[in-house]
Amino acid sequence: MMPELHELARQVVEAAEGQSRFVVALAGPPGAGKSYRSERLREAIDESLPGQSAVVPMDGYHFDNAVLEPDDQVSVKGAPHTFDVDGLRVGLERIRRADRPVAVPVFDRPLDLARAGGRLITLEHRVVIVEGNYLLLDQAPWTELHPLFDLTVMLDVADDVLEQRLFDRWLDMGQDAAGALEKARHKDMPNARLVKTHSITPDLVWR
Repeated sequence: MMPELHELARQVVEAAEGQSRFVVALAGPPGAGKSYRSERLREAIDESLPGQSAVVPMDGYHFDNAVLEPDDQVSVKGAPHTFDVDGLRVGLERIRRADRPVAVPVFDRPLDLARAGGRLITLEHRVVIVEGNYLLLDQAPWTELHPLFDLTVMLDVADDVLEQRLFDRWLDMGQDAAGALEKARHKDMPNARLVKTHSITPDLVWR
C-alpha cells in the first residue's frame, strides 16, 4: 500500500486511538528524506492530535568519533555497526512504558556529533515517530527493535535520486565535487542498498 501523507496520518491517528503510546517506525535508505518526511507526518498528525506527537531520530544514537577512531571506523560512520543499537532499544523500551518523560539524543549533522538529551518525549506525546535507516534491518541486533513498533513504514526512493541527493548533501557540507561523489557512491550508497535488500517487509511503503 502506498499512502499519501494525510492518509498515512489518518491511519496512524485511528490506530493510536485509546493507546497511551503508539510507536511508528519510519525507515529508509540514506537520502530518502526520513527527517523531512517524519516532520511532515508529525505535522499532519498534529492537525488531529495537537501536541500529541513527536519524532525520535535514530541518528542521535551514532557512536561518537572518539569511540570510532581507535578502530579506524570514522570513515564508515553511518554503517549499521557505528550505532549504539542497545542504547536505542533501551530508549524505545522506556518510551513504550509511557510512565515518565524520556530524554533522547539528537544528531547535529554540521558538528558531526550527537547532543545528549537533545529532545524530550513527554507523556503528552502519545504518537512517537522513530526515523532511521536500519530500523527494519533483518539482522541482529536490529531485529530486537521490531517488537517495539506498532506500525512500520518504509520510504521507497529510486537509486539515482538517492545518489543525487547524497551528492548534493556532501556538497552542502563543504566537500568538493570529486569528494562528494566519492562519499555518495562508496560510503552512502552501499548502506542504501543494504537497507533496500535486507529490511523486513513493512506494513506500508511510502513512495
